[in-house]
Amino acid sequence: MLHRGQESTDGAGGGELTVPMAWFYAEYIAEELLRTGDLMPPTSFEFRAGRDALALTIFLADSGGELSGIRVVTQLETWLSLTAYDQPWQDWVGERMAHLTAEALEVGGPAPDLELAAAAWRWLEETELLAPDLDAVPGGGAVLGEDDGPKVWTPAWRLGLPLGHLAIHLF
Repeated sequence: MLHRGQESTDGAGGGELTVPMAWFYAEYIAEELLRTGDLMPPTSFEFRAGRDALALTIFLADSGGELSGIRVVTQLETWLSLTAYDQPWQDWVGERMAHLTAEALEVGGPAPDLELAAAAWRWLEETELLAPDLDAVPGGGAVLGEDDGPKVWTPAWRLGLPLGHLAIHLF
């Protein structure tokens, strides 16, 4: 989302449009990781969930504000640890978003990067996708296909997060 009246990317200000480069870069990295992993069609909701969860992780892990200058390879371990199954990712995202929002309010309001991250987070929390119930144990112990077995509606982030984690591993 571009806004008038805020600083431009070169810091000149003066009513120019602000381009949310940090968010766009995080989203680009996430999409490339998922495409490289070839886990699902890029047009699917599952792909979007993985891209948004991974982009949020990348964007929010950039505490130094140097996202556009990072080298992906040096950050993979950080992203892997943040997206690991046993980590409280949802709580971490909520805390980082609250912290960044508070910082932004001190200096005049949320930047377009933060607004796009907040929109992605809302979508991940509010959208539910029908997915296999990974907590269900098949009665006979038989291996079930993708279309077999119980399915449950789950928040998009719960499906996207492991996809993002796997895509990092496959990179």
